[in-house]
Amino acid sequence: MRLWHRWIYGLLVGLSLVILTSCAMAPPVQGTQIEFWTMQLQPKFTDYFNRLIAEFEAQHPNVHVRWVDIPWTAMQTKILMAVLGGTAPDVVNLNPDFAALLAGRNAWLNLNDYVPPAVRERYLPNIWQATTLEGKSFAVPWYLTSRVTIYNKAILAAAGVDRPPETFTELASVAKAVKEKTGKYAFFITMVPEDSAELMQAMVQMGVKLVDDQGRAAFNSPVGKAVFQYWLDLYRQGLLPPQVLTEGHRQGIELYQSGQTALLMTSPEFLNAIATNAPSIAAVSAPAPQLTGDTGKKNVAVMNLLVPRQSRHPELAVEFALFVTNNENQLAFAKEANVLPSTQAALADPYFRALGENATPVDIARAVSAAQMTQAEVLIPPLRDIKELQRLLYENLQAVLLGQKTIDQALKDAETLWNSRFG
Repeated sequence: MRLWHRWIYGLLVGLSLVILTSCAMAPPVQGTQIEFWTMQLQPKFTDYFNRLIAEFEAQHPNVHVRWVDIPWTAMQTKILMAVLGGTAPDVVNLNPDFAALLAGRNAWLNLNDYVPPAVRERYLPNIWQATTLEGKSFAVPWYLTSRVTIYNKAILAAAGVDRPPETFTELASVAKAVKEKTGKYAFFITMVPEDSAELMQAMVQMGVKLVDDQGRAAFNSPVGKAVFQYWLDLYRQGLLPPQVLTEGHRQGIELYQSGQTALLMTSPEFLNAIATNAPSIAAVSAPAPQLTGDTGKKNVAVMNLLVPRQSRHPELAVEFALFVTNNENQLAFAKEANVLPSTQAALADPYFRALGENATPVDIARAVSAAQMTQAEVLIPPLRDIKELQRLLYENLQAVLLGQKTIDQALKDAETLWNSRFG
């Protein structure tokens, strides 16, 4: 039984169909109702969405938008059960990985049939392309986040490093200097298979092609071997915290906030959290561009809006998704949420470039992040079983670091297991 089917079966066995009817029925409304699901945006953005929905309803007097906000941890289960049960909302906010999984099962409208090319061109080209699977556009891009490097100026100065690294090659040198001069680590990156995809994204930035055009493994290559060797060298030299094998990305945050690492790859708005959780560390922290490899690629995370095929009002649902993501509304939400917009006109607004005398570190980080958009793309292709690919790569890299496999054997094993999916 394939991974996806096993997962579906497990959910169906473990969850009663009562889930489908556990939400209270909405009261009857006059006219047409569309249902809009978001992920954990209440109560912080309740006022914003109430205003947004009111404006849309004013433009469509016979339409009512029912907004349902779902916790992050519950969204995948709820949308899956809704799709299987024929009760999906009209518009739903999902991340690309899970959206692509269900796109492979034909769960979403093909937006090529609903959104004219001229409208698609309003969005950043690389971002719209990331919502395409097998030539079909399955989502409208919404808001973006692009990592920056937050660095501890005091630790780098103590290590004799005058600027943060810009590439993974420079990172190796900085890691050595930091360890030798301060006894601390330069950075943390998790290798736990079920956790962050940051390591897999780094591999792509360093030049690894994960899969070919048919979806078969392409990572068992000279570049793939060189990248595995890079991480092995860092680990053998004691330049990676040992917790990279056992702890998730949360550990990286804790290490930085406790002053044990010099660099943290995270979103710009996290500077606010550092200021709250570790004021002394925030006082010596500054933002810099995201690390990259020889490719020069920068990663961007995308949140999308999708319209299920089950929608009873597909044209209206698409219109609402385009309304939420138009230039004006994206710019307004970006300012409220400290994220980036996915439309070209909104991103060109001076808000993302202007830095006055009173600019805060968050302001600077936002400008750095926005400037990366010319190089930014979704580095992980929209694959149905992307988490399985991550597991295979991480587990085999762990085996290399622990001396259980050679690099050649690890890459061959991962390649064989991934390609076995094709029969």
